[in-house]
Amino acid sequence: MQKGIRLNDGHITYLALLAKKDGTRRGCLSKKSSDNTKWHSKWFALLQNMLFYFENDSSSRPSGLYLLEGCVCDRAPSPKPAARGMVRRYYFTVTFNHDNQKALELRTEDVKDCDEWVAAITQASYRNLATEHETLMQKYLHLLQIVETEKTVAKQLRQQIEDGEIEIERLKSEIAALLKDNIKIQSNPEVPPSEDDTEIKKIKKVQSFLRGWICRRKWKTIIQDYIRSPHAESMRKRNQVVFSMLEAEAEYVQQLHILVNNFLRPLRMAASSKKPPITHDDVSSIFLNSETIMFLHQIFYQGLKARIASWPTLVLADLFDILLPMLNIYQEFVRNHQYSLQILAHCKQNRDFDKLLKQYEAKPDCEERTLETFLTYPMFQIPRYILTLHELLAHTPHEHVERNSLDYAKSKLEELSRIMHDEVSETENIRKNLAIERMIVEGCEVLLDTSQTFVRQGSLIQVPMSEKGKITRGRLGSLSLKKEGERQCFLFTKHLIICTRGSGGKLHITKNGVVSLIDCTLMEEPEGTDDESKERSGQDTEHLDFKVMVEPKDVQPFTVILVASSRQEKSAWTSDISQCIDNIRCNGLMMNAFEENSKVTVPQMIKSDTSLYCDDVDIRFSKMMNSCKVLQIRYASVERLLERLTDLRFLSIDFLNTFLHSYRVFTSAAVVLDKLITIYKKPISAIPARSLELFFASSQNNKLLYGEPPTSPRASRKFSSPPPLSITKTSSPNRRRKLSLNIPIITGGKALDLAALSCSPNGYASMSPFSKTTLDINKLYVSSTMASKIPDEAEAEMSSPKSPSTPKNVKSKNSAYSCISMYVCAKTLYSHFSGFPTDQRNGDKEFVIRRAATNRVLNVLRHWVSKHSQDFELNSELKMRVIGFLEEVMHDPELLTQERKAAANIIRTLTQEDPGDSQATIEEITKMTEPFENHSALEIAEQLTLLDHLVFKVIPYEEFFGQGWMKNDKNERTPYIIKTTKHFNDISNRIASEILQWDDVNMRVAVIEKWVAVADICRCLHNYNAVLEITSSLNRSSIFRLKKTWLKVSKQTKTVIDKLQKLVSSEGRFKNLREALKNCDPPCVPYLGMYLTDLAFIEEGTPNYTEDNLVNFSKMRMISHIIREIRQFQQTAYKIDSQTKVR
Repeated sequence: MQKGIRLNDGHITYLALLAKKDGTRRGCLSKKSSDNTKWHSKWFALLQNMLFYFENDSSSRPSGLYLLEGCVCDRAPSPKPAARGMVRRYYFTVTFNHDNQKALELRTEDVKDCDEWVAAITQASYRNLATEHETLMQKYLHLLQIVETEKTVAKQLRQQIEDGEIEIERLKSEIAALLKDNIKIQSNPEVPPSEDDTEIKKIKKVQSFLRGWICRRKWKTIIQDYIRSPHAESMRKRNQVVFSMLEAEAEYVQQLHILVNNFLRPLRMAASSKKPPITHDDVSSIFLNSETIMFLHQIFYQGLKARIASWPTLVLADLFDILLPMLNIYQEFVRNHQYSLQILAHCKQNRDFDKLLKQYEAKPDCEERTLETFLTYPMFQIPRYILTLHELLAHTPHEHVERNSLDYAKSKLEELSRIMHDEVSETENIRKNLAIERMIVEGCEVLLDTSQTFVRQGSLIQVPMSEKGKITRGRLGSLSLKKEGERQCFLFTKHLIICTRGSGGKLHITKNGVVSLIDCTLMEEPEGTDDESKERSGQDTEHLDFKVMVEPKDVQPFTVILVASSRQEKSAWTSDISQCIDNIRCNGLMMNAFEENSKVTVPQMIKSDTSLYCDDVDIRFSKMMNSCKVLQIRYASVERLLERLTDLRFLSIDFLNTFLHSYRVFTSAAVVLDKLITIYKKPISAIPARSLELFFASSQNNKLLYGEPPTSPRASRKFSSPPPLSITKTSSPNRRRKLSLNIPIITGGKALDLAALSCSPNGYASMSPFSKTTLDINKLYVSSTMASKIPDEAEAEMSSPKSPSTPKNVKSKNSAYSCISMYVCAKTLYSHFSGFPTDQRNGDKEFVIRRAATNRVLNVLRHWVSKHSQDFELNSELKMRVIGFLEEVMHDPELLTQERKAAANIIRTLTQEDPGDSQATIEEITKMTEPFENHSALEIAEQLTLLDHLVFKVIPYEEFFGQGWMKNDKNERTPYIIKTTKHFNDISNRIASEILQWDDVNMRVAVIEKWVAVADICRCLHNYNAVLEITSSLNRSSIFRLKKTWLKVSKQTKTVIDKLQKLVSSEGRFKNLREALKNCDPPCVPYLGMYLTDLAFIEEGTPNYTEDNLVNFSKMRMISHIIREIRQFQQTAYKIDSQTKVR
């Protein structure tokens, strides 16, 4: 770059006139004086890289000249805001690259003129050219260095070649001379050579030199080939893995050292002081066995260092052999990790402890990391070892000496990791129950049962009942009912708990609030009196209420009426409650139905079936049990999964939900439906042969066990037109008896209502053997002493002659009792006719199996149709197949009344139109009529919450599989997730625009404080998505760098911002946000990105299939748990009215 030029007055005058005439830019500007006190108006002219200024536009001689080469021109902020009535000015400065030259400050009254001057001066500075010139010069110098280096190398190579040629010529001459001497010696053999002959010594020397040279060349070639070989490359990578493992182990030991020395030991000393900020029990609960873990890894690290010292001989397998038996100490740490974090959060509420902990965290060794971060490090150590061994084995040859030992260590670590994962899952379920139990003021003993599994929770409205058991007139659907009758409901596998929420967030169990599901009957479509129907018909709760009729053994029966906020939420609640009730009753039915046969019960039968807990080529089990006390499936083939789905002995809710959520990954809907149809038509195939041998302990039924066509008319199903509502039982080839079941049967020790028993050969209702002795419905009990007396009475009447008579028809109650209640009738019939021969009793058992199979098929279909209706909306062929199959089921002559009604309800659900929700649509809410500043923070927060929930609830759960939102065709695969992401960004951009549109600092402060208030209200409304939208917009660089604005923001507002940012912080995988979601009650709008991160982690970390082509059902279970949590928040709507005036 030119540092100076030589000019005279003539040159300057000429160039100045040329600039005034043909300059790039000319005009009047204000120039700041040299003493920075006044501004003077000058006339400037720009010519190439020279800026002239004159006193005015008529001056012939310039007042000054600036050389612009290499300068920097930028806009400058106004020194002070313009007062009212004053003309606003725009400033810019020209900074020169000379050390002693002062910057030129200019101003103009037009923003356009200012921008044009800045652009023109920037172009005239040739700064880009100078930068490019400097870059090219550096490249040129670099190329010169390369050329010189290449020349030197070439010169050295030429010199080596010349030396080699000279040496070759010398060796050739020596060889020629030796050959001549050898010829002479051979021609004169009588002259023996002398040992001291110098020529022979030369020959030996040359031969030795040649042999050495050839050997060196050969070894050099061998070594070079080995260096380039895959084995050497693999060994280098293996050594690199070992070195990396050593560094990682050193870092981990250092982290444990900081945890123990900076936190654990000081807190132990603090707990022993006179005024301890923490107790010794809390210290033990927080740190667990971290000190023992530190000692273990210090020993392991020393062993690793000793192995590195003997490099390149790296043998590590014996170290892992020593380490593996001691890694069981991690089980205790991982199992109680979440509990330790809860104890730490509780202790932080003590100001003295919090202050002391911040002092420890401020130490230089901690590097601004918190105690929670250090407590999390051991959680990832076992997976880190597994990944390291996996990478180490990938670069270890199969013939390596420690290959088998490393494989064994990897398998043991994976097994330990699975055990730890299963224990954490089981512990999480127990902790979930205990967390709910602690929230209940009165306590709840049923939640202390470890077999209880949490299913769902939510907010429902409980309708009060009068003393006569009727709905209080005028209350259903009223505003006061929605406020006073709101209940927090928690569903478990065995109980339904109904609570009210107190002012402090605590729960109080309502009267009859702990409902045992074994005593319940669910009515999905309550049907009351005409007055009640008329009363309900005009209200917004129509089709949203359902009844739970409870008939306990020792308490007067009562009914609980609950109202959901939407049809979707009602469908989810009724489906889960019905599933829990059916599981309990089906287990009891199977146990009662076969308890007299060889003293075998269902638990013993399950235990005797090794296929339920022993690994096989097509199935692998985890160590954790499901709600049915059967081992959960980890990997399995599609056939084994379908077999578990249709196993009549049990059905876990968790398995059913996981299967219906994820079956599209590994099979199709048509295959699932075909399996259900097969089980319905051939119910015997739903129970393994070993279990059937226990059930049918008779040689007469071996044909059923081994697949031959059954001889009993009940072994297969026949379909005809709809028969009378009765159950047909075959007692002998020439005799049939029919039982009319007109009144639903209630389990749990209650009476069974039987209208009549008939035994006429033509199959119509008659009372032939029982005309004299009628079954009293008040004396017929399931699992009671009276039940054992009934067969004796029946046997006494079997010898009496026939007396044909027709029983009186009893009108059945119109209710939606679960069809499983009818199965107990089969058990009662079996007990009643236990005096009949063995083949007849086995026929009764076949009847019970068919009833259980029918219940299973209808149960799965109802769950499928109610919770996954989109499968049938998008696949009309599947919908028509299901409807056709259900119509075929309804024509079954042996179908019970409630089974036929359940099938009809499923058909009605498939064929009816969805009325939709009464909530406002997104288009209605996004109508813009009034600006932001005209509304209160509460109105904005409510409408923003309503809008966020409407966007969130329409996301179909199918989009959460396969990471479609990260693919190139994401707009086609996951349009709703992309729409939700775009909505989040649009709201965040809108908030930033609302703040930046104001030039006045005070207005910006007011807008910021208002949006912070909106975020705090959204937190109270459980709209954590909006909280993150607002906090992320406040953290943008365009907002964050408004220093003058933030100086005027109140301290209280800043405190609220810090609290909200801590709540939605991504630290610890959104630890605080997860805790808030765990403790909040729906409705709620979570942050979708948190779940997408979890799903991406699961998808990346585990494949869908194993190496044996088995379905990774454990992965499907983890994804299903996340989807169930998302759908729980989607199904509960906000009770907020839309206000179209808010934009």
